[in-house]
Amino acid sequence: MNMKSFTVITLLLGILISCSNIVNAQESEKKVVIKTKYGDMTVLLYNETPLHRDNFLKLAREGFYNDLLFHRVIKDFMIQGGDPKSKNAPSGMQLGAGDPGYNIPAEINTKFCHKKGALAAARTGDSFNPERRSSGFQFYLVKGKVWTDPELIQFIDKQKYQAVRTEVMKMVKENQSTFNRLQNENKRDSLDLLINAYQVEAEKKVDVSKFSINEQRRQAYTTIGGTPHLDDAYTVFGEVIDGLNVIDSISAVETAPGDRPLQDIKMTVEIIE
Repeated sequence: MNMKSFTVITLLLGILISCSNIVNAQESEKKVVIKTKYGDMTVLLYNETPLHRDNFLKLAREGFYNDLLFHRVIKDFMIQGGDPKSKNAPSGMQLGAGDPGYNIPAEINTKFCHKKGALAAARTGDSFNPERRSSGFQFYLVKGKVWTDPELIQFIDKQKYQAVRTEVMKMVKENQSTFNRLQNENKRDSLDLLINAYQVEAEKKVDVSKFSINEQRRQAYTTIGGTPHLDDAYTVFGEVIDGLNVIDSISAVETAPGDRPLQDIKMTVEIIE
């Protein structure tokens, strides 16, 4: 390679690097403040979940969330809001079914977990929504509880057991005629042997590696707390970095059947420029 060619390539690399730095500079962290009568919560939105971040910022910029309610509150679990029907909703009206007319592709990132203060998108269940797409409007903030290490170990073991049991029940259903015949013939020993065989097969099928809690999550759950059973099933796209006590206050309010607070808790969401 001659010196002239080397110089041109060097200049091009310099331009590319400069452009890359400009892009990275534009990816500054975005924050919003959620204001309530119990205080304010400053929320950091993750750049790693850009679809959810940008949707939330758009709605906040439009003033969409202003005067909506935290319409679903479950003590020591989470507080949920964003239903457009909650604005000026009469007392006793069941809320949570407000449909924005669109949803957002899942951006589930194993880097993030449901620690206390996590901001996550609500969604319909897996049976109707296997892709786990998020609601375009509704979100929740995690309260959860503080876990001990033995409790986390027990939780993981229970998750593994439930996953294996689900696989066993699938195999039972696929071979229902055989089970019915053995039951009708009262062949208890044969049934037990068949169940044991399914159990062994199910344990081979289940990926037990996904039933674990890394050190980062363990630290979070044993210090500030959270709800680990929601991990990797819903999109977490931010976290409260100031005002966790507000979640405590809202989580503790009295609620009616359906989990709507007896006294309305309105919100205002503003972007921190």
